[in-house]
Amino acid sequence: MTAGSDTSDARALVRILWLASPALPVGAYGYSRGLEQAVTRGLVHDEASLASWVSGVLSRQLATLDAPVMLRVLRAARNSCWPEVTRWSAYLSANRESRELSLEDVQVGASLARLLRDMGVHGAHQLTPKAGYAAAFGVACAHYAVADESAAAAFLFAFAEGQITAALKCMLLGQTAGQRVLFSLMAQVDALVPRVLVREDQALGSFAPGLSMMSALHETQYSRLFRS
Repeated sequence: MTAGSDTSDARALVRILWLASPALPVGAYGYSRGLEQAVTRGLVHDEASLASWVSGVLSRQLATLDAPVMLRVLRAARNSCWPEVTRWSAYLSANRESRELSLEDVQVGASLARLLRDMGVHGAHQLTPKAGYAAAFGVACAHYAVADESAAAAFLFAFAEGQITAALKCMLLGQTAGQRVLFSLMAQVDALVPRVLVREDQALGSFAPGLSMMSALHETQYSRLFRS
């Protein structure tokens, strides 16, 4: 490996760390993606149940739908194939099971797209107003020359970290306990990435009925901290 490639790899790593950071000002902290309702109903109540919940969503939705679609957007953006970017963004939007999940996608995606335009990211202006978070994430990864494997790993880990952050706000769980759960999920992220990379179009989809029900029920939850 040459010094030049080392520099390129380090630059891509720093950019993907920035993109996956929970401190990114896109409003993701305001959403729990159904977790708050699961906590309210007692389905998630301790470390083990939290790990099980996040693990289930990772393996049955993120790794089988969101992350593979994000990679398709990334590859299309690399080739400046913007109609494909729009098509995959619309495909993912059509697969959202509840109003809240759909709104979350659009609102966080729009915030990220606006930030990317401000940062001068090539292709960010091609994102439609309804482009979701995964589409904006993929376009950014293409601009910063992030490898598919790194993009998929960062995308999955960002979701897991966001869920742990939400859990710390809506249930009795200490910081150390939260980190134990997150650390345990790292091995799953490692195992899921190779599957995401080879997921075929006809195999795209999700099967997370618990998430679907919790996100729908959250829409009428009387008292809540999160928007989803």
